Amino acid sequence: MSTYTEEVGNKLNELLEKTYDAEKGYKKAAENTSETALKNFFNRKAQERYDFGHELKSEIRSFGQEVDKGGSVTGALHRSWMDVKALFSNEDSEAMLEEAIRGEKASVEEYCEILNETSLPASTKSLLETQKNSIENDLSNIKRMEDIR
Repeated sequence: MSTYTEEVGNKLNELLEKTYDAEKGYKKAAENTSETALKNFFNRKAQERYDFGHELKSEIRSFGQEVDKGGSVTGALHRSWMDVKALFSNEDSEAMLEEAIRGEKASVEEYCEILNETSLPASTKSLLETQKNSIENDLSNIKRMEDIR
């Protein structure tokens, strides 16, 4: 049986930080688009990442580990870049969709890395697989939205 180690705690805290960044990024994307459908989609994704964060925090705490708080400098820079793209782009919705696709692909890779390279307790593995599958499903939806545009 897999055990919860400090390594697992560190990897989950890194994922939690990126989840905070994604939540903030989706909020920023919603602010940078005027299209109601996209705004609703981005707000829903922000809420989903907020929920993912709480699930991850609960999982980390359930194994007696400390939870890191806040986002990363990289995430803050990415959100600033989204603002710049929206400011100079006539197709701000297109730019936000492209950033969402890029971010979702990076998230899926992060989840896969943790799932493949780390010995995880069953509850943690199940949680991560569920979150990864949700991201993958929405990645397909984002790509379809981009194709429609």
